[in-house]
Amino acid sequence: DDDDDDDDDEPKAKKARLDNDDNDSPKNEKERGTTISTLIDKNALHVAYEIGSLIASMHNANVIHGDLTTSNMMIRNPPSSSSDDTNTTNTTTKEEAEEDWKAQLVLIDFGLAGTIGAKGGVSHEEKAVDLYVLERSFVSTHPGSDDLVSEILRAYKSKCQKSDSVLQRLSQVRLRGRKRECFG
Repeated sequence: DDDDDDDDDEPKAKKARLDNDDNDSPKNEKERGTTISTLIDKNALHVAYEIGSLIASMHNANVIHGDLTTSNMMIRNPPSSSSDDTNTTNTTTKEEAEEDWKAQLVLIDFGLAGTIGAKGGVSHEEKAVDLYVLERSFVSTHPGSDDLVSEILRAYKSKCQKSDSVLQRLSQVRLRGRKRECFG
């Protein structure tokens, strides 16, 4: 199947089919068979890796965000759009400029944040819940973003000091979340 080729230069995305219906709620989109998916290209994977690295740094400092969603992340230096040629020089192609781009991410809204453990101990549970909330955020707001979540967790595993314990705990948190979804 030609659609499944893993060509790094081509974004992965499913085409969306939208009916002209007055009621465009997510429920009705599902009933109509609408497919909506997230565009995944090299820049998106780069940002995902940087998200995982940033979360690992925060967790290494024993800080829990408490509301780790995509809405609480900002890119300070988005890549130039394909129609914007102001950031390239005559000797630099747009592709080269994009390859040199390094996302500068910022986490915001630390209103629910805290340091880990009442006695200063490390709580893998709280870190795992941070990651679980982020996973659920991606699933609900960015359909088809499994590759991005995998890249976040790959970066987290390589950068977080206690990642193995946290990721084991994340598996347990996921199971509890699934039970809650099934049984209310």
